[in-house]
Amino acid sequence: MSNRTASQARNTAETKIKISLDLDGSGKSSIATRIPFFDHMLTLFSRHSLIDLNVEVDGDVEVDFHHTVEDTGIVLGECINSAMGDKDGIRRYGHAYVPMDETLCRSVIDLSNRPQLELRTPEQTADAQNFPFTLVEEFCRALASNLRCNLHIEVLYGRDGHHIAESIFKSMAVALRIASENDPRRKGIPSTKEVL
Repeated sequence: MSNRTASQARNTAETKIKISLDLDGSGKSSIATRIPFFDHMLTLFSRHSLIDLNVEVDGDVEVDFHHTVEDTGIVLGECINSAMGDKDGIRRYGHAYVPMDETLCRSVIDLSNRPQLELRTPEQTADAQNFPFTLVEEFCRALASNLRCNLHIEVLYGRDGHHIAESIFKSMAVALRIASENDPRRKGIPSTKEVL
């Protein structure tokens, strides 16, 4: 497997974003989005996916956090997709159950080149302090759409908004790590179409 790194930038009237990553890293990160809770989520995403990740965002957080969170998901998805290249030799599928205190979340991913998000959470999921839970869904949708993957996330149970968000980000990270890893038995593209 060749060097799987990528860099992407996106500049709009609402956000200026630069992301670089190494899919085969050790989970080192430098994250600066001006949203402390989101920085925390991206840091643990890096740590548990083992993706070395550098994120710099200057967004209109004085309006709200929506543009920064969604646009970061867009660029991160594009960047991971680019780093995987033609996906030769990857496992393609990954899943993970991650507990976080009273919360349990399952994430399942197929790096299929077909974007789809299915997110199931308890009714009236609480917000984390200073971070609306709706933004977790916006990030996941932007990531799945631009990584071009099937991403199924189900919070099996949980009460605390911080714990639910953290369990989602961690389980996504572990599932992605498994799916994007090299399978030593795999020869070629993991699809009968011979392309993903």
